Amino acid sequence: MTTFTIGDTDFLLDGRPYQVISGTLHYFRIHPEHWRDRIRKAKAMGLNTIETYVAWNAHEPVRGDWDATGWNDLGRFLDLIADEGLHAIVRPGPYICAEWHNGGLPVWLTSTPGIGIRRSEPQFLAAVSEYLRRVYEIVAPRQIDRGGNVVLVQIENEYGAYGSDKDYLRELVRVTKDAGITVPLTTVDQPMPWMLEAGSLPELHLTGSFGSRSEERLATLREHQPTGPLMCSEFWDGWFDWWGSIHHTTDPAASAHDLDVLLAAGASVNIYMVHGGTNFGTTNGANDKGRFDPIVTSYDYDAPLDESGHPTAKYHAFREVIAKYAPVPDEAPASRPDAPAFEVALSGEGEWMPPAHDSAPADAPATFEQLGHLGALVRYDVDLPAFDGDRAVLAFDEVRDMAWVHVDGAFVGRLSRTLHERALAIPAGARLTVLVEDQGRVNYADRLGEHKGLHGAATLDGRPLTGWTATPIDLAAAAGTGDGAAGRALLRGSFDLDAPSDLFLDTDAWTKGFAFVNGFFLGRYWRQAPQRTLYVPAPATKAGANELVLLELEQALSLTARFVPEPALGQREE
Repeated sequence: MTTFTIGDTDFLLDGRPYQVISGTLHYFRIHPEHWRDRIRKAKAMGLNTIETYVAWNAHEPVRGDWDATGWNDLGRFLDLIADEGLHAIVRPGPYICAEWHNGGLPVWLTSTPGIGIRRSEPQFLAAVSEYLRRVYEIVAPRQIDRGGNVVLVQIENEYGAYGSDKDYLRELVRVTKDAGITVPLTTVDQPMPWMLEAGSLPELHLTGSFGSRSEERLATLREHQPTGPLMCSEFWDGWFDWWGSIHHTTDPAASAHDLDVLLAAGASVNIYMVHGGTNFGTTNGANDKGRFDPIVTSYDYDAPLDESGHPTAKYHAFREVIAKYAPVPDEAPASRPDAPAFEVALSGEGEWMPPAHDSAPADAPATFEQLGHLGALVRYDVDLPAFDGDRAVLAFDEVRDMAWVHVDGAFVGRLSRTLHERALAIPAGARLTVLVEDQGRVNYADRLGEHKGLHGAATLDGRPLTGWTATPIDLAAAAGTGDGAAGRALLRGSFDLDAPSDLFLDTDAWTKGFAFVNGFFLGRYWRQAPQRTLYVPAPATKAGANELVLLELEQALSLTARFVPEPALGQREE
């Protein structure tokens, strides 16, 4: 029986010192047909281990509807890692952050009345316990001491930055052990004394998360983990992007130097990320530290393997460093080839937004959660009363996150949460329609689980505006039909390929919306820095005829779509 244990100074594999050299791949951000390719390329960089989070809301978006197949087949993912002779680290949360919507927590969970998130509150613990048992049904038989490849399991995630409920952590440990997890259990926090003290228990092995000043941070970690191996289980080699900012990159030589310092000190490491992948569909998260910043569709992360899975300068720099400490395969993967470049004529099929539901009116607009809606859009309608003057001020307690306001079908203005906009003057009319987009659920800190939509009361010139109806919009269904005038429009085109191929869709021709290829939901686009292309994974395409569909929220600037040879994730050039 192979064992993986913690010694006085090292991890021990069958009693011998073992340095973990790992990298993160999120199975839920990578097309399943690409899993093996990304694992093999990570191995070719010199890694001996692959780490992944488990995204609860991907597995159970609706309570009780557990799914561990297809994109959610964690067991297959771990088996593919094992097939390549690599070990695995599993981090099931339940909270994962990861710039993933709602930090991985299901909306049905965080919207439960009276629930206490990430603490020893009965409703939360009951749901988390059931979730963890399901995950461990997959993980337990794949542990290294049972002939599998899983060597470490993490309890919670950067908990010291959020809370210090030791009873909560102890309950997670109890559930984990009762489910048959016997490999070492770890925690991770940034190497700040208060975080390390709050986020762990004496029986758990502390690890750190950082991306620079390795020697200093290892010293801090050692103060709080006096014995056993040092490990940076999130070595940040890049960063994520959000709309309205820049494409974040780190210097390959500087990152490689910090990795070298870690490995030279004998520390184990998990590179976050070795390959980032993509926030397909509407799975991106958001941050709100006084300003709401939704994450872009790409999760390239400036990682060693780029968003389409090809090596970068950072890949080769890391490979050279790792070769000083561990065996590295002789051959490295080839650089990214140019993708096919061509243009596609689009038919402007006009309006795609469905008509308002004929439902009982309510005094206040219902939130997405009250509607049980997991999609990104809801249409709100209300009859307007007569008012004095040409215009009146429409105001909401809060808009989460973007609202397009129409009077009698005519667009009159937009309200942005990012810009702290909650009111605008509207003209007189009979009918008010407000289309609201959830731009991404906050994945960090105290705003986890917040409700989406028009939040709170609505007023017109300070008087309550009542009688609202709400119509949830199914984006996939909306992508199938369209009619009416141009502007907010459904755009459709077809193109032929000789064989399935990775593609990069240039989004400069449109303003804001959603894109699909052959029904596969690529994600969001926005004519705002930094992201300018959407990655189309080859398995979403096919030989012969393919279909491109766009749901434009504002204004299509062109009826021609362009596929370009390479991604453009940086600052827009005007």
